[in-house]
Amino acid sequence: MKRVSAPYIRRAMLVLAVGVWAWGECAAQLRTVQESANKIAQVLFYVDQMYVDTTDINALAETMITKGLQSLDPHSAYIPAEEVEAMSEQIYGNFEGIGISYNVFKDTLHVIQTIPGCPSEKVGILPGDRIIRVDGKTIAGVNIKRSEIPKLLRGPRGSKVSLEIERRGEKELLPFVVERDKIPLHSVDAAYMLRPGIGYLKLNSFSVTTAKEVEDALERLTREGMESLVLDLQGNGGGVMSAAIELSDQFLDAGKLIVYTQGEHQRRQDAVATAKGAFEKGKVAVLIDEYSASASEITAGALQDWDRATVIGRRSFGKGLVQRPIPLNGGAELRLTVARYYTPSGRNIQKPYSGGVERYYKDLERRYRHGELVHADSVQFPDSLKYTTRVEGRTVYGGGGIWPDIFIPMDTTLYSPYYRKVLAKGVLLTEIARYTETNRERLLAEYPDFSRYEKGFTVPESLMESIVAEGEKEDIAYDEEGYRRSERYMRMQIKAIIARSIYTPDTYYRVVNGMNEPLIRAVELLEAGDGKREQR
Repeated sequence: MKRVSAPYIRRAMLVLAVGVWAWGECAAQLRTVQESANKIAQVLFYVDQMYVDTTDINALAETMITKGLQSLDPHSAYIPAEEVEAMSEQIYGNFEGIGISYNVFKDTLHVIQTIPGCPSEKVGILPGDRIIRVDGKTIAGVNIKRSEIPKLLRGPRGSKVSLEIERRGEKELLPFVVERDKIPLHSVDAAYMLRPGIGYLKLNSFSVTTAKEVEDALERLTREGMESLVLDLQGNGGGVMSAAIELSDQFLDAGKLIVYTQGEHQRRQDAVATAKGAFEKGKVAVLIDEYSASASEITAGALQDWDRATVIGRRSFGKGLVQRPIPLNGGAELRLTVARYYTPSGRNIQKPYSGGVERYYKDLERRYRHGELVHADSVQFPDSLKYTTRVEGRTVYGGGGIWPDIFIPMDTTLYSPYYRKVLAKGVLLTEIARYTETNRERLLAEYPDFSRYEKGFTVPESLMESIVAEGEKEDIAYDEEGYRRSERYMRMQIKAIIARSIYTPDTYYRVVNGMNEPLIRAVELLEAGDGKREQR
């Protein structure tokens, strides 16, 4: 019989002892969880059996779960079954429906745009059409809830929906039968050349389609002569973490750390750039603002930490927590925070949330009152939040968003109370839609392509006057000072919205970017040859 050495026996006994201890720990934790679950079940039972009024126990249980998760952190969440599909659309970049973008003006659904190649365009529905009935149900003039409209228009691929549409110039309602299909949700809003050699890429979110969309856009812009890029992440609230990693990989050399995650129950996991990258050498400027969050911050932080890009704008939102989706019984989903993420320099950019969920989400309001959005020196960082970039050794900051390399204050002079009212009450969009619908054919005849429109079109005084007149009908008193203060910005928005309706979605940004101050600064920087940064 083979003799077993004493050291081997000691090691085996140690492993066994550790295993017994670990099982004991797990068993103790399991008992604690079971006791808590029993306590919750008891409460629900007694409420169901003894409460003074009739109760919905399922709804109460969901409320308890929701409130309990909110006490952990602002981003752990319970997603009811009926909302899971809508949340998944944002991740997977598609849904099944008829393929229109729309808005509701004065209790009527107006088609703003048909998505190219999608069912509505194929059957001949046009921008400006008004959908009056869906499968025989009247939806115009009946105060239908906006939340009900997607339920009527969307449905399984291959299913059909009957629409009755009112179109200017037609005496009778036009009938259409539309066969629903998969509708893509694009992450890239615009990709075009700003100047010779300088490209522009506007990203609205991070989904599973983002990497391919961006790669295609970068390759096209490179063919058009792009040598430098402005990556616009302003207003981008994030999305799928893997998409941020893949996006950052387009700009970083192989082997460079993009981000790492770590949590109490999750070991450190590093995401590292690969050998593939569509734009690893040209200069880059990244635009961010207070609404840039999560995946946007991963990308901005990685490029800033490697001195690969100049970050321009205002401090980002500050979400540095990672959520894992966990399916639950009945189709619901738990999105549980399992780790924090850290930029290559070691920054965790998660802002504090110990004051509760409400205070957390009112942080942007406090930033505004505190003056941070207009004065860079209104924020002071302690030494504990200072970090050093990986190449040039510059100081960067953590603990509450990505702080830009170049601060651009918010221009608060353009947003008068008068402008906000005509916008909030739908007057501006209603009158733009009415003007566009009436003049679409004339505009396309006079400006057959966007370049002619961009150079030649000016917003007519008649449209501005109709906005003022309709505003007064909605009890918005004309304010001369407010009108003059916002007039330039208002005219720019009107021109951009009309362009989006009669040409392509990206034309909106081609117009509004004329007043995009962070973008203007980025172009100046890149044209001067100072934009960060060639890799080295």
